[in-house]
Amino acid sequence: MAYLRGFGAYLPARVVDNAELAAATGAEPEWILRQTGIEQRRFAAADESVASLGVRAAKNCLENASLLARDVGLILAASSSAERRFPGPASAIGAGLGISGVPAIDLPVASAGSLFGVALAAQLAPVYRNVLVIGAEVMSRVVGWHPAVRDTAILFGDGAGACLVSAQAGFAEIRDALIASDGDFAEALRLDLDAPLYMDGRTIILQAARKIPRAIAELLERNRVAAADVAAFIMHQANLNLITRVAQALGVPESRFYRNIQRYGNTSSASLLIAAAEWRREQADPHGPLVFAAFGAGLHWGAVLSG
Repeated sequence: MAYLRGFGAYLPARVVDNAELAAATGAEPEWILRQTGIEQRRFAAADESVASLGVRAAKNCLENASLLARDVGLILAASSSAERRFPGPASAIGAGLGISGVPAIDLPVASAGSLFGVALAAQLAPVYRNVLVIGAEVMSRVVGWHPAVRDTAILFGDGAGACLVSAQAGFAEIRDALIASDGDFAEALRLDLDAPLYMDGRTIILQAARKIPRAIAELLERNRVAAADVAAFIMHQANLNLITRVAQALGVPESRFYRNIQRYGNTSSASLLIAAAEWRREQADPHGPLVFAAFGAGLHWGAVLSG
């Protein structure tokens, strides 16, 4: 068995609103809000890195879980914006927590990485006791800042989220997970070595709007849980319009879907856990099952059921 024991998050101090972003991209602030639902996002400071953001989120998570860093048996770190090809941020996060020697594995999976991390942690927790899953991103450094790619640049922000999956105790049991991949659409969302992030927005939104509801519906069906009985849906915060489409496809009120994209934008693999941390802070006692879902480059997508 495995349990969700705690969440944590860290957001950089610098707030970038649509007016500031408009000056860099040539887009009107009102148009950005209308297209994305985003009002502002956070950008990392020059001396902040993917790993340093991850360390801050991890410490917040451990505090919320009432555990110490030495209690962690395994680190899984998801990021698509690491500053170098290798090593990834996982081992640096372990060193930053003072637990060098604890195995630390990188998951270079954009947007869906932390969801995959939680699904894997549920299987690994019986062996490693406490698995720390981290999503950390500095997306502001990998997007292009000119009008030709404004549709991509306006979406992203920086931040980190964390989750502690424990074999011993927690506020919700992880009941099941469904994860999937499809390389046929790998070219539609990618970050090449010598170019800024590329996204075919039409293809991605179409695939996500199809695949996320199907994954959630299959997961709920095989666990005999009705969508109407789910207390909260916590998704990767990619785009407000996508969240709305998923809610409609499942026949669930939009109010059941936690949303903070308006404050932070799309923080790729960090967004799911940042949203979970804020939801947990606002809702201390979940009254019913929870569904976590994400979709990202690869293509990779899936859902996790807890409660």
